[in-house]
Amino acid sequence: MSFIVVMFFVSALFSSQANAANTIPGGPSTNGNTSMDSMITYDDMIKELKKIEHTSKGKVEVFTLDEYGKSEQNRSFYVAKVGTGPIKIWVQAQIHGDEKLTTDAVLELLMTFGSSGSKDIEKILKETTIYAIPMYNPDGSIMNTRTTVLHDENGQPRVDNSGRAMTIDLNRDWGENGFQAKESLVFYKYWAEVKPVFAVDLHHQGFKTVYGTNDSTSMSLGVSLAPNGPTLPSIKDGLYNDLTRQMNVYVYDALKDYGYMHIDRYQTGSGDKRYEIDIKGGVVSAMMMGLNYNNINPTNHSNPAIFFETKGNTRDGNLGQKSNGHLIKQNYLGLKALLYGLATGEVQKVNPNRWEEEIPAYPLAGYQTDSGIVPVSY
Repeated sequence: MSFIVVMFFVSALFSSQANAANTIPGGPSTNGNTSMDSMITYDDMIKELKKIEHTSKGKVEVFTLDEYGKSEQNRSFYVAKVGTGPIKIWVQAQIHGDEKLTTDAVLELLMTFGSSGSKDIEKILKETTIYAIPMYNPDGSIMNTRTTVLHDENGQPRVDNSGRAMTIDLNRDWGENGFQAKESLVFYKYWAEVKPVFAVDLHHQGFKTVYGTNDSTSMSLGVSLAPNGPTLPSIKDGLYNDLTRQMNVYVYDALKDYGYMHIDRYQTGSGDKRYEIDIKGGVVSAMMMGLNYNNINPTNHSNPAIFFETKGNTRDGNLGQKSNGHLIKQNYLGLKALLYGLATGEVQKVNPNRWEEEIPAYPLAGYQTDSGIVPVSY
């Protein structure tokens, strides 16, 4: 299915305000099947980016990062740049290759930026410059895998001592002992050059329900270094501890009143053992900590970052075509609202404590860190 058909499907769904996400725990059943025909491919993405660039009449600039390198399987990385303002915002999607609907949301947003003359869009484009990466992991997307496969200098898959292909999670490859994949170094170099002020990372997650309800969570809002956790309060004298919560609360306010959206805080674990992540090896964690790998970021530039987690993925066969429109649209609306809030400064006016007070979450048992669980202390 082409991107244009998908967007028509999205519009039809949302004009009817169908409450498809308000279901029994676990969300809508797909009987273990995911229709890949409805998922945008790497080649589709390139075509749509070029179309958006052309129809935008100069608003949207599309280019590759070939000067920095290509993927493990020698594919180009595509970036779309839009806006002329001083607030630089990094938006990345599909760092995990089986988390595909995030790419559709970024493309829809770019299409809006390139074609709409509304006052809110004009404000965003005047005050911000957006660097959008619709598909961080093209190899994984084509293989429909979370990870990607490492290759040797001859272009052949690297294997371990058991003869198995060596794979890597690109979202755990920004670190002093990381950068095993070509993808990681390319995007890190580009990030260090751009020096964004904010970043947003789009993901998918498994099915769960909003605490205290029977509603299937459609999106979770998260920070990879847990607010008020072991790490974030010490960065920039607590500035990012507030900013990341303000960003998420602003998105929550924008989405909470839609009947088909059920938003909560991102947590791992199950039962009465729920944890917030404090993962220093993550890409956006490295952004917040100002990682200087190989002296590529000598000024230790850093920026606050949050992530969205949409329910379902294609690896486990638990995305239903009927729900795709809602899931794409919630990312689109959340992103659009956040960008407007950052452009206007409204985000910084939000009470950050509403993160704990109002966004639904299970009782917190501790923090999931790179070295294990750290119990919460009250």
